[in-house]
Amino acid sequence: MKKLVIIPTYNEKENISNILSAIFSLQLNYHILIIDDGSPDGTGLIVKNLMNQFPGQLFIEERSGKLGLGTAYIHGFKWALKHQYNYIFEMDADFSHNPNDLEKLYLACENEGADVAVGSRYVKGGKVLNWPLDRHIYSRGGSLYTKIITWMPVNDPTAGFICYNERVLKSINLDEINFIGYAFQIAMKFTAWKLGFKLKEVPITFQDRLVGESKMSGKILKEGMIGVLKIQWESLFGAYLKRVKSQPGKLINGSFNTENQFIAGE
Repeated sequence: MKKLVIIPTYNEKENISNILSAIFSLQLNYHILIIDDGSPDGTGLIVKNLMNQFPGQLFIEERSGKLGLGTAYIHGFKWALKHQYNYIFEMDADFSHNPNDLEKLYLACENEGADVAVGSRYVKGGKVLNWPLDRHIYSRGGSLYTKIITWMPVNDPTAGFICYNERVLKSINLDEINFIGYAFQIAMKFTAWKLGFKLKEVPITFQDRLVGESKMSGKILKEGMIGVLKIQWESLFGAYLKRVKSQPGKLINGSFNTENQFIAGE
């Protein structure tokens, strides 16, 4: 099975070499795609300098400017499907997600029937380390708010440590998932659930980053609150599934340039 870990980066020079080494040292045939948004600290250059050490395993897509987490993952999903990966993972670069838990997510899909495996902080066995009180409140409150509004049976809907079976991503019109931050994570899970896929939460220990700066902002929180209302409203009274379900010819909207970099469609 071909497994790809997608890691979006922006100014992660303190973490990127270590996270790559940690994943490859597992020796479990994980490939890694870095989506770097033009990090001014040189994150992209560090990755490119390491590619010779991991030929055919480490890849990078560089974008001009900080375009957001959601668009980075959409770009990565399209790249993964184009290259025929079977399992596609979302993961942060800052060690808030433990590389040792990748296999737990993979096995939940490969052996336990999950279509989407969610690394969850809020099921039995899951926990959070080193977070200040306000982050706990925002996260717990956001999760409860999302469950109340959407009725989705996921305790950690904003989680960003995920394994998708390829058939899930092939079934979604990725161009219609237009959120940037937490709302993107919620929308992807909500869409997979509404399309009838099985979501399974796998307990993990989430640890706040030790180096580098958090990308959290008030704008991201606001998008999450409004985005939840938007997708549920459209689901109840609109044509949500019709809009987000993949249609023939809409699966991969994009092309590759002369440097073999994927150019996502509009």
